[in-house]
This record gives sequence, structure tokens and C-alpha cells, in this order.
Amino acid sequence: MSSKSKSTIYWTLMEHEGWTLNIAATQKGLCFVGSKNQPFEELSTWAEKRYPSSTLIRDDEKLQPYVVEITEYLHGYRKEFTIPMDYHGTEFQVSVWNALCEIPFGETRTYSDIAKHIQKPAAVRAVGTAIGANPVLITVPCHRVIGKNGSLTGYRGGLEMKKHLLTIEREGREK
Repeated sequence: MSSKSKSTIYWTLMEHEGWTLNIAATQKGLCFVGSKNQPFEELSTWAEKRYPSSTLIRDDEKLQPYVVEITEYLHGYRKEFTIPMDYHGTEFQVSVWNALCEIPFGETRTYSDIAKHIQKPAAVRAVGTAIGANPVLITVPCHRVIGKNGSLTGYRGGLEMKKHLLTIEREGREK
């Protein structure tokens, strides 16, 4: 993303059953969901790199619609997000993130599946790198991507978080 003039990123600290998540949004939509129980520095470091001329302002009220949908998801009630998103990356990254959003709730895909889906079957490693750069965990469901052999592979939020999200979805599909 190109650097914009002065912009504001609103953020809040969401708490859910022992988890804390820093989440942030621009005027256009959700732009960041942090890793489980990470300090504010995870968000501020990301913002400095992606939005270098931005100001971070805590606004719990403005972020409430995002908190509600993520909380509903974590309870297993929400299978799709309707909140607006505002994620930026390279054209390749955005194509990967958009492909992730097409993976149905409760299903998984491999890195190879994603590479084929975006019509770049030889770009499996690049797909992995793009997935690792996903700024909006949970809502852009990179946790639904697993290794070819079915193993859980790297996740910015940690494998424990990835496993938990997949369990929520497995149990949610059974409801």
C-alpha cells in the first residue's frame, strides 16, 4: 500500500474467554486483527510499517461492530463476516487473501489448493508467504489452510490459536 497523507486508525482491545486481541479499522473497514494475547506493540509495529503516517486512536465504540462479529464467531454462532474490510497488500497478496475468504466455514484447503485457485500452481511458497502476511486474522481465514499431509502449519497467531479456531468451526458445522 502506498503511504497516504495523515490517516487515522481506530483500535480497541477485545477480550473473550481469556483471549485478548488488538483489532483496528480505518474509516473504510477492518484492517488488523492481532494474535492472541499479544501486546499493543504488535499493532503499533504493523501500523508503522503499513500506514507510516497514521495515528492510532483507541475508540472502543467505533470498533464495537467488529468486536460483536468476531465475538459471535468465537462463540460458534457466526459463519460469515459482514463487516467491511480494508486490507492492503501487493496484488498477489490480495488475490491470496481473497481466495482465503472463499474457503467455506468449517472446511480447509492446502497451500497447493490456494495456488491452483489463483491460477499460479507453481507459487505454493509465495502463497505461504502471502498467507503469513495476512493482517486480519480470523476474518480472512488463513487458519483454514493446512499442510498437504493434513498437518497444522505456521500461523501468525500461533498453532494453539489456529487449532482452536478450527475446533470452533468443526463444532459450529455440527450445530
